[in-house]
Amino acid sequence: MPENENRKNGGRRIVVILLAVCILASMCSVGFITYKANRVLAALEGEYGEVEDVNAEDDVVIADEYKIVSTTQISDAYLSGDASALSDRDKETLDMAKEVLDKIIEDGMNDYEKEKAVYLFLTKNLKNDTGLLTVIPTTGEDADNPHGVLKNREAVCVGYATTFRLFMQMLGIECKVIHSSDRIHSWDLVKLDDEWYHVDCYNDSDSGNFQNFNMNDTVAMQSHEWTTEFFPEATGEKYSPAMQNRKELKDIYAIPACVRSMIEDRKAVASFTFKDKIDEETEQAAGMLVSSVQETIGSMEEYQCYPEMIWTQDDNGEYVLQVYINYYDEEEDVWDVDIDTLEKIENAVEAAFGGYVEGDRENEDTTEFEMENCCE
Repeated sequence: MPENENRKNGGRRIVVILLAVCILASMCSVGFITYKANRVLAALEGEYGEVEDVNAEDDVVIADEYKIVSTTQISDAYLSGDASALSDRDKETLDMAKEVLDKIIEDGMNDYEKEKAVYLFLTKNLKNDTGLLTVIPTTGEDADNPHGVLKNREAVCVGYATTFRLFMQMLGIECKVIHSSDRIHSWDLVKLDDEWYHVDCYNDSDSGNFQNFNMNDTVAMQSHEWTTEFFPEATGEKYSPAMQNRKELKDIYAIPACVRSMIEDRKAVASFTFKDKIDEETEQAAGMLVSSVQETIGSMEEYQCYPEMIWTQDDNGEYVLQVYINYYDEEEDVWDVDIDTLEKIENAVEAAFGGYVEGDRENEDTTEFEMENCCE
């Protein structure tokens, strides 16, 4: 693949991808989905128009709101031990980032272990929503850069990506922020042992099941879309958790039992190859079997989980099934609201809608007048 410098001159205009609506479902947490859905619909209706200058890493605006900004001045200051040229804000960012690394990085760790420690910190300690409300910061600077992220522990996807990159650069690990070509999402590319991997901490922030950790291009393309001509090709497999937990099964009919065993042992990630190779005759059956497993587990309340199952092919063209288990706690969905608040909610709804019958226009004028003046 050509070097990035040789590709920068190939900046081209790319029409907003209609597929964004489908990709959105796998990108968003529940709290953020309404906001992103509105952004995608606006794009499809022409609000964004055509995307320009997509062949760039920094200074790209995501979701028409958040900007990817370089923080190399901070990582360079950390590596050199000289922070004298930093602004007060950058010095504070450096201090917060250094404090985190001092806690999570241990002597003797290799680059992969350091990367994993940072991933776990970000996916377990940051929030991308506030309760039931979408996290749309009062100012864009709050959640789209390492300073706001480390200070407030809340982040949009750009905040996760730029903070992960800052940590990687402070640790001397090459890393880039990558964005979808329609500019509604961003994540990272990290280089380990001269091979690139995709890392999307934002998408794993709810589950922490490594589904979006150290993906190669083939896996990442299942749920992400980007300008492949500009960003480096990601071909690594060695540091993929799914590949590290790889097991050979006799045939596809062993999948249900193995997935059940994963759930009972509370394992989050694994991958399977098959002694009886999957061919054109068994390919359809394999897809149907996986769908049936997902539907069955999703309907069983006692398991409190849902499996994501992705078919890929290895370098030899053999089918590999990657399984990621999303565990959840039923109690998390319980609304903790007192009786007085519930009564106020009921009274407010009753006052606004209780006396209205669809098709009854008798009190239409009064209703419109009251609605016009209700916020005065």
